[in-house]
Amino acid sequence: MTTSLPRQDRIRRALELLRHETTDKFEAIIPFEPGEFTDPVLAKDERDHVFGTVPSIVAHSSELAKPNDFMTIQMPRNNIIVVRQKDGGVKSFVNLCRHRGALLEEKEKGRCRIFSCGYHRWSYDPDGSLRTITRDSTFGDVDRDDHGLIEIPTEERHGFIWVIDNAKAEIDVAAWLGSDIDGILTEYEMDKSVCFRAGGFDEPTNWKIMQDAFLDGYHIQYAHPNTAGKIIHTNVMAFEDFGRHCRFIAPRKSIDRFLEEDPGDENLDKYVTETHFLLPNSTLLRQPDHFQLLTFRPHPTDPTKSRMEQRLIVPKVEDSDMTQERWERLWNKNWEILLAVLHNEDFPLLRDSQRGMGSADAGGMLLGRNEIANQVFRREIKKLVAEGRSHAV
Repeated sequence: MTTSLPRQDRIRRALELLRHETTDKFEAIIPFEPGEFTDPVLAKDERDHVFGTVPSIVAHSSELAKPNDFMTIQMPRNNIIVVRQKDGGVKSFVNLCRHRGALLEEKEKGRCRIFSCGYHRWSYDPDGSLRTITRDSTFGDVDRDDHGLIEIPTEERHGFIWVIDNAKAEIDVAAWLGSDIDGILTEYEMDKSVCFRAGGFDEPTNWKIMQDAFLDGYHIQYAHPNTAGKIIHTNVMAFEDFGRHCRFIAPRKSIDRFLEEDPGDENLDKYVTETHFLLPNSTLLRQPDHFQLLTFRPHPTDPTKSRMEQRLIVPKVEDSDMTQERWERLWNKNWEILLAVLHNEDFPLLRDSQRGMGSADAGGMLLGRNEIANQVFRREIKKLVAEGRSHAV
């Protein structure tokens, strides 16, 4: 497997793999059971010991561009509000009034100087502090400092907003990423880009089935014969394993011009797609001129359901040498292509896969050596669950 090589060298490594009709591989075929995608006990452990323990991305920074901008998100353990503070920072809170437990904010996103409960109109400032107790002269004495919104650990780094879905946790994104991936994301400067569009989809599919599909270079030719299969080579990955995280280069078919000739010093960036898996649930695709972020979160109670979110992260219009009209036309086209592939090709296959996993006699299954990113994903999730279970005993 390729490690610690400059990008152009890694691309040339992918070209060599393509010439030899092979790919980087995991050390062994690994068996797995369909119950891993249907078991409610395992699903709860994943919510608690994965999402309640480690940072995961919930938004791009540009989605909360100004003070008091907010978004609401159903995490695996908590319904939360994420809000930009007046000092420029970001905080997250459990989306619940501390009086009688009414949902505090119903909108998916917006801007608000106070959050006010619709039940009794208790209100809170964007920093989570309790602002108003209606008719407080009759309610009784309340320690206001102790009854603000419950804060969820949140950090902004690399142009993304990260949370740990557990009020008792402490967050350190750089430590979680490790020096290699943290350095890679620093180099990309995605904090200087914008999220052109974001969309979310609730699917009748376990989150790991969803995540697996977007780490898989083995299915492209078969599941996407008329779309991605025409552009990207199947089953060719120049792979780097960073422990918790990984990345791999997949050659586009446009690189075929160099199968019989040496590319010399030519920059080969436009001939590949580079995929990054950021444990626990994010696939970041580096395209020649933009990034795509795909995230997958478990349903709060049902192991056969999940939420998938996609984001198109692009250069700002002023940095693009394009008019506003051309810029919007280009990225709208990219968005529509991505939507079509997901909804017409990926999602129907994954829904049917989940149905099949529910069969009483499904039998054992296999991850191949060539399904290397899927192997790393499974390995690391199992580690987190095992570690969490051992601490819970």
